[in-house]
Amino acid sequence: RREGKKHLFSLTVLRAQREAKGRRRGLARAPTAPPGLAWAPGEPYSSMAEYEHSIQDMVRQLRNGSEPGDTKCQVNLRLWRSNRRSLSPWAYRINHDATRIPADIPEARCLCSGCINPFTLQEDRSMASIPIFSRLPVRRLLCPGQPGHRAQGKRCHKKYQMVMETIAVGCTCIF
Repeated sequence: RREGKKHLFSLTVLRAQREAKGRRRGLARAPTAPPGLAWAPGEPYSSMAEYEHSIQDMVRQLRNGSEPGDTKCQVNLRLWRSNRRSLSPWAYRINHDATRIPADIPEARCLCSGCINPFTLQEDRSMASIPIFSRLPVRRLLCPGQPGHRAQGKRCHKKYQMVMETIAVGCTCIF
């Protein structure tokens, strides 16, 4: 099982290196882990079930109130979480879609329209906070609708297809 994780990580690093070489000269660095909450994985997932379980853990933490409910555009240097220490702070909300697995995915929402000035710690609207998007694997229901309903004249059997879905994972500041 550990070998599978190492292999998946190696493939990810190689792909990142190939993409980076086209953009700049010299050796490409391995991708750094994104700043995250307590539920950020230390290693890549070896199975889809493991990945879906980690998403459920994230949603559970959000529902249990481990994420501060404050929606103000401000930096909180006392928190260790990068989403609240950023110059473009964000909060998480649950993106719910009953026609996919996992149905609930944490999604970032920018708290500022501008960015936090690092010297005054006040919002500066000459810059803009924008979401950072990532594509996540999900299983999408091929025959959407309520269970037991007919789709196109036939009884709908639940079948899922693996697709990549774009989700906001954080926010950044741009000029």
